[in-house]
Amino acid sequence: MELKNKRLTEEEFFSQRNEVLNQWPTGKGIDLDKAVDYLKKVPEHKNFSAKLKKAKEEGITLAQPRAGVALIDEHIELLTFLQDEGGADLLPSTIDSYTRQNRYDECEVGIKESIAAGRSLLNGFPGVNHGVEGCKRVYESVNLPLEARHGTPDARLLSEIIHAAGWTSNEGGGISYNIPYAKSVTMEKSILDWQYCDRLVGFYEEQGIAINREPFGPLTGTLVPPSTSNVVAIIEALLAAEQGVKNITIGYGQCGNIVQDVAAIRALEEQANEYLKQYGYNNVYITTVFHQWMGGFPQDEAKAFGLISTGAATAALAGATKVIVKTPHEAIGIPTKEANAQGIKATKMALNLLRGQKMSMSKELETEIAIIKAETKCMLDKVYELGNGDLAVGTVKAFANGIVDVPFAPSKYNAGKMMPARDNNGAVRYLEFGNIPFTAELKAYNRRKLEERGKFERRDVSFQMTIDDIFAVGKGVLIGRPEK
Repeated sequence: MELKNKRLTEEEFFSQRNEVLNQWPTGKGIDLDKAVDYLKKVPEHKNFSAKLKKAKEEGITLAQPRAGVALIDEHIELLTFLQDEGGADLLPSTIDSYTRQNRYDECEVGIKESIAAGRSLLNGFPGVNHGVEGCKRVYESVNLPLEARHGTPDARLLSEIIHAAGWTSNEGGGISYNIPYAKSVTMEKSILDWQYCDRLVGFYEEQGIAINREPFGPLTGTLVPPSTSNVVAIIEALLAAEQGVKNITIGYGQCGNIVQDVAAIRALEEQANEYLKQYGYNNVYITTVFHQWMGGFPQDEAKAFGLISTGAATAALAGATKVIVKTPHEAIGIPTKEANAQGIKATKMALNLLRGQKMSMSKELETEIAIIKAETKCMLDKVYELGNGDLAVGTVKAFANGIVDVPFAPSKYNAGKMMPARDNNGAVRYLEFGNIPFTAELKAYNRRKLEERGKFERRDVSFQMTIDDIFAVGKGVLIGRPEK
C-alpha cells in the first residue's frame, strides 16, 4: 500500500484486516460486531476517554503506573494491588518485549517457563498470546480503565485483541514506537501499520464507542529537547485524527527544569489544538500526559522518591491531565508491586497537595513557551513542505533528511546528527543542530544559552556537557557540572 495521509477506506481496512488476524491463532475469529457490543457495555468509570475528559474538566491530574507480568492471574493480582493499595487512577498493561517485536513463538515459551518457575520470566504481559478471552479476564477483574503500553512498531494484532477485550486506550504511534525502539523498521511501514491501529479506533468511534489514543511523548527519554518531542506528538495526533480518532492524549517526558517542563506541556496542548483546527479536525478532544523522569535514576530509594515527587509536582503545576509514575526501584530493574504502589502513593500525595495550583505566567515561562512553539513550527512547516502537503510522506522524508532528529535513537532511519545539552539553568537546548531547519535567531538563542553555562563552568561548550548531563540525575544533580 502506498503511504499517504488519507483515511483508509472500509475496503482497504477490511482487506488488510484478514492478513492481520492471521498473524497468530488468537487473532482468528475476532468478531467486530461482538467487540462493538462488548465495548458498548463498558461503564463510564472504566472508559479511558471518559475518565480523562472528566479529570481535565475538573482540573485534576490523574496518576497511572507502568506494570505487567507474564501470567494472567499474577497480572490481575498486580493490577488489583496497584488499584487498591497504590490508589492508581488509571491502569496499564505493559506488554513484553517479545510481543513488541511480534515474536509470539518466543512469548509462548516464556509463558510456559514462567508457569514452571512460578514467577514471570517475561518483562510484561503477552497480550497477543493470551488473546481476547485472556485480556477480557484482566479487564473484568479490575475497576479502572485499562491501557496497553508497549513499544511496538507493528501493533495491529495487539490493538485488535485489546480493544475487543474492553481495553479503551492504546499507547503508541508510527514514529514514537519505531524510532526509539527499533533499529531496522522503515518509517513507511510503521506509519502504515499505525494508520491501521488508528483506523480501528476510528471504526469504533463510528459505532459510538470512545477509545483513547496516546502517542508516546518521551521518545528516547534522554535529553530530548521539548520541541523535538512536541513535533512528533503533534504529527502523530494529526495522523490519528485523519483515521477518525477523536480522543488523543499527547505527552512529554520530564527534562528537569520546571519552567521549561511546564512550558513544554502548555505549548504542546495549545499548538496541537491549533494544528488540528487548521487541518479541519474540529471534533478531537485533547488531553495531556506528563512522564516522570525517564533517564537514569539514583539507586538510593529516598533520593528516588525525591525525583518521583518532583515529577509529580511539575505535572500538577503544568496542568497535565495525567502523570506516568516511576518507582523507587527504577535503578535496579522491574519493581515489586509494593515498590510500584509506593511510587503511586508518593505521586498522589504531591498531586493532592498541589490540586488547584498552577504555575502562573511569568516572563521566563512566556519566553520558553514562545521558543518551543517557534522551534516546533520550523520543523512542522518543513515536514509539510517535503511532503507537498501530505503529512505522512513529509514525515518519512523529514526523518531521512534529519529535519526531525531524535537524540540517542537506535533506528537507522534517524539521522542522529542533532545533539542536546543543558543550559546553565538545566533547560535542554540544541548543542548541534544537524539539519534541523531553525531560523538564525533560534540557533543564536540556543547557542547563547549554552555559552552562559560554558562561561559559568569555565569550559568550552562541547559534547562533554552532553555526556556529563546524561549521568547527572543518577548522581543526584540535574546539570553535569565538571568535577572539581
